[in-house]
Amino acid sequence: MDNILTTPHTSTAPRIERVRHDLKRRLLTVTAVERITPGMLRITLSGDDLADFVSLAPDDHVKILVPAGDGTEERRDYTPRRYDAATRTLVLDFALHEAGPITQWAMNARPGDALNVGGPRGSAVISNVERWLLIGDETALPAIGRRIEEAGAGARITSIAVVTEAAEQQAFETKAELTCHWGYRSLHQATDASALLAILRSLVIEPNTFVWVAAEASVTRAIRAHLTEERGYPLAWIKASGYWVKGKADSTEKFE
Repeated sequence: MDNILTTPHTSTAPRIERVRHDLKRRLLTVTAVERITPGMLRITLSGDDLADFVSLAPDDHVKILVPAGDGTEERRDYTPRRYDAATRTLVLDFALHEAGPITQWAMNARPGDALNVGGPRGSAVISNVERWLLIGDETALPAIGRRIEEAGAGARITSIAVVTEAAEQQAFETKAELTCHWGYRSLHQATDASALLAILRSLVIEPNTFVWVAAEASVTRAIRAHLTEERGYPLAWIKASGYWVKGKADSTEKFE
């Protein structure tokens, strides 16, 4: 039986400030490549072009650009997993869930290789929130991990993530009070929301919890429907995005 929210939200609603950035194309160099799980590759990039790089929110996106066979460019969105202004380094995590040109580039990347990166175009900075519920699949883990690791000591965070197996679980260092839940399904079931919903239905969502959701678009849609239609959760406390759409390259959907 679902744990329906019955206690009303009493605090001031969360604030989402949208900040635009100057759009710039940056030429960066690979300095490190690390396989952090069997299906997640971490690449560190550096370069003087990062001197004015700005990323204000954990779910920002940069555009990765690699040459295509027909002379054009392949473009995909990725989350800046970590950025260090002092060393001018940018960390990106690549979920190896498909064999597209960007994934192939990442799998073949070696220190010294060059990569063009654009953006972020903007940031959605969420404030006035102390409790978080973060829900997503492999593609959301960079944003989830960054949100957890950047959180302060007063934050309370619960995460629900779905991966293919226990070996894909990640550990996060944080000052926040953190509870992680992991679900499992094959990549062939990436459009099936049941693993995430099973965990979500077992949890009580405390009032004044900001719910952040990112996964394949149909999965995000199902989770958002559960929150708003079954639980009556207020839209002001939800930010949901379809980070990818099955069968469509470089496609995203927002549900705001």
